[in-house]
Amino acid sequence: MTLDQLRIFAVVAEQQHITRAAKILNRTQSAVSASIAALEDQHQIRLFNRVGRGIELTEAGRNFLPEAKSLLSRAEAVEITLQDLGQDALGRLRVHASQTVASYWLPPYLARLKELHPRVEIQLSVGNTGQVAKSVEEGSADIGFVEGVVDQKNLRRRAVADDQLALLVSTTHPCAGRAYVAPSDYPELRWILREPGSGTRSEFANHLAQNAMSLDDLEIAFELPSNEAILAAVAAGPYATILSRRAADWATSSGRIRQVATAIPTREFAALVHPMRHLSRAASTLLDIIDEKAMHERG
Repeated sequence: MTLDQLRIFAVVAEQQHITRAAKILNRTQSAVSASIAALEDQHQIRLFNRVGRGIELTEAGRNFLPEAKSLLSRAEAVEITLQDLGQDALGRLRVHASQTVASYWLPPYLARLKELHPRVEIQLSVGNTGQVAKSVEEGSADIGFVEGVVDQKNLRRRAVADDQLALLVSTTHPCAGRAYVAPSDYPELRWILREPGSGTRSEFANHLAQNAMSLDDLEIAFELPSNEAILAAVAAGPYATILSRRAADWATSSGRIRQVATAIPTREFAALVHPMRHLSRAASTLLDIIDEKAMHERG
C-alpha cells in the first residue's frame, strides 16, 4: 500500500464517483479505477460497492476511511516539517476557524502573514467550534481558532482576543425599543440559535446556566448553521438571537437589526494547537503577528 493509493482512495470515498475523483486528482478514470482495484486485491477486501454508474463505500471502506485520512494528514505534516527546517515561514499553513472568527476577526492577520511571507500557501477552512477542534486533534489543520469551549482536553488552548455576545432583534420587534433585556425575560422571547457544536451556542448555554436556566427553558423556533442566515431570519421575523457583537455591528449598520443590552459577559477567541505536533514557522509567525497587534492595542 502506498500513500498515492491512500490519496486516491480518500478522494474517491469523498466524491463517491470515479469520474469526479479522477478530475480532482488530475488522473484518468482508468488509472483511478486501477489504483482502487490494486488496493482491494492486495489486501483481499472490497472497499466499494459498484452501483450502476456510481460507487459507495462498503462497511470495510467506511471503517478504513478515518485511518487513511489520519495517515495522510500525518504524512502531510511530516512534509511541512521538512520544508520548514530549511526555509523561512514557507510551505502550507492549514487554518481551520469557526465562523465568527473567520468572518470578522481573522482575515487581517492572514493578510499580514501573506504580506510578510508571500510564498506561504494559506488554506482556510470554516466550520463551527466543534469541527475546528476535531480537525486540529486529527491533524487535518495546523492551527485552529475558536470562540467557545472545546471538549478535546489534549489540545493546547491560548486566548488571542476578547469578544462580546449581543442580543439582536429586528427593528420592529417589541424589544427593539427597550434599553435592557434581563435574563429572566429570555423565556418570553422566540429564539433562533446556531447549531449544536457552535461556540456562540455553547457560550450562550453557559450564560443561561449562570442564571439557573438552560436552552430547554427557551422557545427555540429553529436553528441555523450560519450567522448570516440567522441575521436574515431575525430581520424578517419576530425572533431574537445571540451572536458576536462583531457580527452585530455589521448587521445593525443595515438598519434592519437592533442590538439590545443584556447581561452576557465577555468571552475569548482562542487558538488551538496540538502539543504533540510540530508547530510550523508559518503558524508560529501568525501567532506572533496576533500578539504584536494585541500589544500595540494595549500600549
